[in-house]
Amino acid sequence: MAVRASMTRFPMDPDEQESSGLPWGVTVSPFSGRDENGISPSMGSDGENLPRCENCWAYFNSYCELDQWAWTCSLCGTLNGLSAHSIAKYSHPQSCPEMSSSFIDLELPSEGYEDESMQARPVYVAAVDLSSSEEFLDLIKSALLAALEALPAGALFGLAVFSLKLGLYDVQGPVPLVKNVFIPPDADGTIQIGLEDVMPLFSFLAPVETCKERIASAIETLKPMSSWEQSAAASQALDGVLLGGRGFGAAMEALFNYLGSEYGTTFALARVFAFLSGVPDFGAGQLDTRRYGEQYASKREDADRALLPEQTSFYKELAAVAVQAGVCVDLFAVTNEYTDLASLKFLSIESGGSLFLYPNTEDTTLPQDMYRMLNRPYAFNCVLRLRTSSEFKVGHSYGHFFPDPEYENVQHIICCDSYATYAYDFEFSKVEGFSRHASEPPMLQIAFQYSVVVPPEELLGSGLSSASRPKFSIKRRIRIRTLQYGTARNINELYDSVDSEVVLSILVHKVIQASLEQGVREGRMLLHDWLVILTAQYNDALKLVQYGTGTSNAVQQIDVAFAQCPQLQPMPRLIFALLRSPLLRLHEEGVHPDYRIFLQCLFSALDPSSLHCAVYPVLTSYTTPDTQAYPRHSLSRAALITSGSPIFLLDAFTTLIVFYSSTADPGLPFPPPHDCLLRTTINKLKQERSITPKLLFIRGGQDDATAFENYLIEEQDVEGSGFTSVMGFVSFLEDINRSVLEYMK
Repeated sequence: MAVRASMTRFPMDPDEQESSGLPWGVTVSPFSGRDENGISPSMGSDGENLPRCENCWAYFNSYCELDQWAWTCSLCGTLNGLSAHSIAKYSHPQSCPEMSSSFIDLELPSEGYEDESMQARPVYVAAVDLSSSEEFLDLIKSALLAALEALPAGALFGLAVFSLKLGLYDVQGPVPLVKNVFIPPDADGTIQIGLEDVMPLFSFLAPVETCKERIASAIETLKPMSSWEQSAAASQALDGVLLGGRGFGAAMEALFNYLGSEYGTTFALARVFAFLSGVPDFGAGQLDTRRYGEQYASKREDADRALLPEQTSFYKELAAVAVQAGVCVDLFAVTNEYTDLASLKFLSIESGGSLFLYPNTEDTTLPQDMYRMLNRPYAFNCVLRLRTSSEFKVGHSYGHFFPDPEYENVQHIICCDSYATYAYDFEFSKVEGFSRHASEPPMLQIAFQYSVVVPPEELLGSGLSSASRPKFSIKRRIRIRTLQYGTARNINELYDSVDSEVVLSILVHKVIQASLEQGVREGRMLLHDWLVILTAQYNDALKLVQYGTGTSNAVQQIDVAFAQCPQLQPMPRLIFALLRSPLLRLHEEGVHPDYRIFLQCLFSALDPSSLHCAVYPVLTSYTTPDTQAYPRHSLSRAALITSGSPIFLLDAFTTLIVFYSSTADPGLPFPPPHDCLLRTTINKLKQERSITPKLLFIRGGQDDATAFENYLIEEQDVEGSGFTSVMGFVSFLEDINRSVLEYMK
């Protein structure tokens, strides 16, 4: 569980928090195997007997005061009695993880399933769009065959297809058999027949260890909907809208109900991989693409405001059905046409899944992403709770979860991998803030209760014989992290404790929320104004502004680069880059609305360091493929020229580019050899990433360098005109300078 705070020393009171101009909060990656310093949790058992505070329900931890019969809560100060069990246990503190570590992971008792070995079997279902092209299906076949190699031997796998019909594959016989049910064309229609009556679930879900070759054979039979079927679909029209043949919504609804009938009996978590080649345009959940038209490019209507919200609540409601059925949905859209991901995204983000967008079938990392996703560990049926000491509280929480309808600050997460990150911002609950003379510093406790499927090789030490040992076992655990923070004695200490990457994370969540509610222009203004206010508050707090009779003295004294505070120096560049990002560029600049939604979903789940890389890429230079020159450059052509290095590696999170300058020695090997330092660095970056970055090799002066040059944003205009300017970042700082002076008048 990695936890990072926007300020490692908390503000003393609301006035100091307000005057700093900084967001106050934390990011949490609950299923990360190590903390932010690389330390693993202390493991233990008996989690159900861990003492809890009678007042605030916080868990006993290593910061609590303990005597023979009682303990004092480190969060609220309440004195609690100890049970006889705890008294006996804590008389041997060396055997208690909670006594020696503030980061613990404890086993909880089994949830009492009647047949755990059956219930523990992982279930995976692929739902493939047949209203598509041969090229699309060839890509999906490659991805599914890659996934098949990554699936654990004891897993169950089902193959479904959809178009005008929903087809279920039975692969357990000698020849793959498909049973189809027609999807009603009307928008409020549902498949009337239960899928259990079409095919029993145990015929549909095939054991991977015995049916792997048959599943692969069935995958190879996938072919597009025939031309006569497409003609039949196109001949039907509802309300003047021409219908296609992609009955995605009705197919998903039927699949979730099909799987949900066995939730808790056959499986504890099912993952559905939904592959789309275009917009759902048939039956329930069909989407109207007419809202993505030329009329929104005019200045009379705000396209960014019109295209970001969902056009129907169908998929949000369907996500709730998936959650109730214990189904996590991963959505893979392979298309460059408008597919209205603004409506579809809820299926993945609310069920704990991922949303992937690939603009074409040729240059795509879909098979690698499938394999990587299935190879990483994940937790399911998770509950996340953050508690604070009494002086402050959670203001907002951000991330891909759904809040508990009854309890405040409790989030439910259907599926959570080690990369998933959530954010919280804080506010004071008391006007006086943290007392300057109090002995109790600010405290934070994060509790993460989760389940994991443990494969049989991890159970070898359990003492069970091979005959009685189940194939898989479900383990319920609770991971608890308790943190103590200092308070800043003055504004200088506060600024010196800033983590700019966490500040960026919280800002990105706020800007995405503002964009969805009020439009991209409002999001841009919010971000610009925030930097102006921060700069003004910083200059005022450090007494850097000296007002004379005119304004010239003030102009000379404004520090827009935060020269006095190294911790804040990255902020202007990060804000400049975020304003240049497709996340916040305007519709008329050519940003596809689906790509913007994809970035919203991606950015809002990244840890702070990954988000920093995605917003402001890392540019590294090399003298040779085996010798690094400089670890970091600014994103400008001037940096390339002045460095004198012949080779550059640009890491933009989703893309890695190796660029050889036009003046590089022709004797340098191109592309770099596989055993060099540069390649080793690239491979390491790819292994550590949640999605597979595309790798490009570009030779300056010979290849088209546009892909690389587009990332050199510091010489590009940030005002959204679409035309490059020789004074991009410099003019941005000048604009901030003017705005700060106006603000401080």
